[in-house]
Amino acid sequence: MRIVIQRVSHASVTINGVCKSAIKEGFMILVGIEEADTQEDANWLCRKVVNLRVFDDEAGVMNKSILDIDGNILVISQFTLHASYKKGNRPSYIYAAKPDIAIPMYEYFCQTLSKELGKEVGTGEFGADMKVELLNNGPVTICMDSKNKE
Repeated sequence: MRIVIQRVSHASVTINGVCKSAIKEGFMILVGIEEADTQEDANWLCRKVVNLRVFDDEAGVMNKSILDIDGNILVISQFTLHASYKKGNRPSYIYAAKPDIAIPMYEYFCQTLSKELGKEVGTGEFGADMKVELLNNGPVTICMDSKNKE
């Protein structure tokens, strides 16, 4: 499971001209799921996300977690995070999980993250044509892969 975390001042996702979710300060997270991902991958990433200290403390040092600032999270499914680009110029998505595996895993990730955060996370809609808008704060962008825990 791969995620891209962006620290944001605000973020939203719009589907068919309707805003599905919007957040203020916190994280906008893109999630890519592959066939081999398990609930343990999701659990590990969720724990890392809520404890990641990238928000400024009183001295202006990135020393606070999203829990410390009572921040919000928006989670967007993003199968292109598993793009294979080694051959040619048109990416292949053979490593991205098919919907029958990816949808339940995406839902599990969002539910687990909500529990860890202590409040609902905003979501997009799996497989929809989404328009994501955000103001990256910093900028702070961090990539994590559950297959690279060590």
